[in-house]
Amino acid sequence: MTILRQTIITAVIGAVACVASFSQSRNNARNAGDTDGSVITVTATRAPKPDSPDKTANADPKADKQEDPIKASELFLYENSVEQKIKGFAFDPSPSRIVILVDNSQTLPTSVDAMKKAVMEFAYEIFDGDQLFVIAYDEKPEIVQEWTDDAKKLETALSTLRKKGNPYLFDAIDASVEQVLLPLMPGTRKTAIVMIGDGLDRGSTTSFDKALATLQNENVTLYALQMDDRTGGAYRRNQPKASAVVTQLAEGTGGRVFQFDDAQNAAKSICDELRKDRYLLSYQPTNTSAYDNRQLFLIGDQGISVRIKAAQPPNVK
Repeated sequence: MTILRQTIITAVIGAVACVASFSQSRNNARNAGDTDGSVITVTATRAPKPDSPDKTANADPKADKQEDPIKASELFLYENSVEQKIKGFAFDPSPSRIVILVDNSQTLPTSVDAMKKAVMEFAYEIFDGDQLFVIAYDEKPEIVQEWTDDAKKLETALSTLRKKGNPYLFDAIDASVEQVLLPLMPGTRKTAIVMIGDGLDRGSTTSFDKALATLQNENVTLYALQMDDRTGGAYRRNQPKASAVVTQLAEGTGGRVFQFDDAQNAAKSICDELRKDRYLLSYQPTNTSAYDNRQLFLIGDQGISVRIKAAQPPNVK
């Protein structure tokens, strides 16, 4: 697609400069040796330790909040049911690049003001260094706001939101990855799309399978603020029902689904997770097919919760 390309060039120049600067940081240099071979992003958390029964009044209150770092030896990775040797597992402290993809179509069952409010929640929750890029879509994706961390600037830009036409969701996902996020790579690994809508697609030339594969191939995590399915769960030819689209895109990329009505909590949870719980895992694929998609499965020791994308692209150069 070329709809966004010309408008995005200016935004990408500034973002690439930030990426180039960050790629020279001490953290990146320290972890560079751990990210050879195949690299996937992992969301990992360790369950908090139970309160100790013999705590004293003089105990350090910070001690209970400290968590042991998660180690590669506590994780088990499988590709097409074959266990893989994990080469490196490192916390990713880098800032996030988040595309907010807003359904702009006529029949979406919510108001423009409610959509604006949901987008603005992310401007209030992002961390220092994080940036947002807002795209609204109906028959075509349109840039609402290029990369920014300025809440006032974003609020002004959201005045262009309106409800019109049909939702071409899969085309919008493909354009977001190919024309907005891909130019930032490989220097930027922490990328995400937050989809705001019900998952309905009416008319995209991009298929659901292609949209999902594009996200997985580029390690882009999709989160969703899900609205009620405007079709009432109607059968969709050649693609999942709207609600299933949301679930499969999120679960297939290691993301999560939140309810649109809980946008404030969703924004906080997503931004916190990207900043505090994201890791890079590297491994050298063995005994796997070179021509088929490779199904991934990661588990952790007791007390460790992990999420990753569901598949890797074929291992063909």
